[in-house]
Amino acid sequence: MELQHPGDTSLLEKEDVLTFEQAFKTHFKGLHAYACTILKDEIMAEEMVQNVFCKLWEKSGDIRIKQTISGYLYRAVYHESINYLRHQKVKATHQAHTQYQMSNNRDTGNTSGKVTMRELEEKLAKALSDLPEKCRTVFQLSRFEELKYQEIADKLDISVKTVENQMGKALKLLRLNLVDFLPLLLILLHL
Repeated sequence: MELQHPGDTSLLEKEDVLTFEQAFKTHFKGLHAYACTILKDEIMAEEMVQNVFCKLWEKSGDIRIKQTISGYLYRAVYHESINYLRHQKVKATHQAHTQYQMSNNRDTGNTSGKVTMRELEEKLAKALSDLPEKCRTVFQLSRFEELKYQEIADKLDISVKTVENQMGKALKLLRLNLVDFLPLLLILLHL
């Protein structure tokens, strides 16, 4: 990658750590201050600048910089910061939407929220009863009695590998039977 520094043109290759380090030391403070003006957060600004330098290092063999290194770095920090802000906005919107949906489900009383929970409980009980006996026993010992695989193996007089296989089979079958309720389960587990 060609780095043109004002009045100085040098080639940055992976072996040329000194040139890279010099560019980092020369531009870090200014880039950090610039990112702070965009993000209003010193820690995230530092992370954005570090991300830019990491990407620059990782792609040093592929990038050709035709302008000054300073111009390239400031533009890269700008885009990195704007992308971060956009991502934060999407996350905040999603969280607000999820909270709104959850509060609506709680506020509606006996309607959709409670119906869905009752359906989930019924579907889970049915899915557990549909498991093969050994599979169900291993799953219940692991999840409900919170036994470790070795403890289950000792209790049932089977190998740990058999316990692992039975748990894998149980989880696969439960996933298939409860596929419609996975989003609800994920939301409930994060509350």
